[in-house]
Amino acid sequence: MAKITPLSGFPEWLPADRLVEQHVIDVFREVAELHGFANIETRAVEPMKQLLRKGEIDKEVYVVSRLHAEDGEDAPAADGEDRRLGLHFDLTVPLARYVLENQGRLEFPFRRYQVQKVWRGERPQDGRFREFYQADLDIIGQNALPAHMDADVAIVMADILRRLPLPGGFRMAVNNRKLSEAVFTALGLTDTPAVLRELDKIAKIGPEEVRRQLMEKAGATGEQADGCLAFAQIRAGADDLADRIAALGLSSDDIDAAVEELAYVIRTVDASAPGVCEADLSIARGLDYYTGTVVETFVEGHEDLGSICSGGRYDTLAADRRFTYPGVGLSIGLSRLVSRLVTRQAAVPTRSVPTAVLVIVESEQERLRSTEIARELRERGIAAEVSPTSAKFGKQIRYADRRGIPFVWFPSEDGGTTGDVKDIRSGEQVQADARTWEIPAEDARVRITTAE
Repeated sequence: MAKITPLSGFPEWLPADRLVEQHVIDVFREVAELHGFANIETRAVEPMKQLLRKGEIDKEVYVVSRLHAEDGEDAPAADGEDRRLGLHFDLTVPLARYVLENQGRLEFPFRRYQVQKVWRGERPQDGRFREFYQADLDIIGQNALPAHMDADVAIVMADILRRLPLPGGFRMAVNNRKLSEAVFTALGLTDTPAVLRELDKIAKIGPEEVRRQLMEKAGATGEQADGCLAFAQIRAGADDLADRIAALGLSSDDIDAAVEELAYVIRTVDASAPGVCEADLSIARGLDYYTGTVVETFVEGHEDLGSICSGGRYDTLAADRRFTYPGVGLSIGLSRLVSRLVTRQAAVPTRSVPTAVLVIVESEQERLRSTEIARELRERGIAAEVSPTSAKFGKQIRYADRRGIPFVWFPSEDGGTTGDVKDIRSGEQVQADARTWEIPAEDARVRITTAE
């Protein structure tokens, strides 16, 4: 057989690592549903004209074609219409289409969560893949969406992150497009996108180089560039945000309104998840797209990973001739986060398989008895499997030990569902009946723990 060459950027986890990934997905689903979000799944492909509807994008799209397609079927038609399909590179474009197609059957505000794979033709590197899971939360309104929804989505995401095995915890940093625009206007700057592009480079090239580029590329004077950098250096809680902004020597009704809006988000999130949310006015990435609140989230001690969760407020997810659909949403790069957890062994499963009990097979003639015991255990929700061989007991026990299975069950000689169950970690052995035996709660399911 020829040597198999792995494809980079398409992660395939080992069973123990997949348990970590599945745990993250399960937590996301459970918490989202606790907060009243409904699950949807959209198709993997969209028309290329839909994926590229905003013109040039910075995502490399995988184009889909059929091997036995009719000549020209997957190519632009004679009338110029692009009939090609592409794999979706995020879950926002499919959501916009889904909302428009189903608007008459949805209740607004529409609270949706989605965990699904997406595809991007990026250069694979640490934490960056070409195929990966993304997990999104969004609240979509019809023509209007209350401002408090910005905080609502952040609270749900903070609740999710609190329940994940994140080493060192997390920090949720927020900014607001309205505040940035109001401050830049008060400084006398008019090209907001250019200012945001340069401020986004602070961590990479440093404030001095950003200052120079603000003057060269955004038309700022030295004093205006200094004001932008002073603004970007602000880190504040809800109670001192207004004072920190006032210290810049800038004021306007728009600044006051935006400060209050941002402080409300911080204060509301802090009431549910104390100490995780703060204003970080250096956040510029995404502000050219979002129209209000913007959020970036970092794992403490793993800042090199970048933001694991981002999103914000957008005034127009989609629109038709009757309605516009404003929304607010946050998204976790789920595979990116899982990759860090498993490669650094920051999160580990208590065992590598779901099985909690291995039922010993004394001989092949007695296998049916072992099968019946396993069936009784499964009927009561206890994950059990029957030993694949009737080898010596020592070999069967080693098989369980290698897989991390905590208990082995020795069927009694007189048949039925009774026998001896042994905890192979401690060596403790007791008589039991498969119809009544209670497994310790901590062993009933695989648990994911944070490594010490």
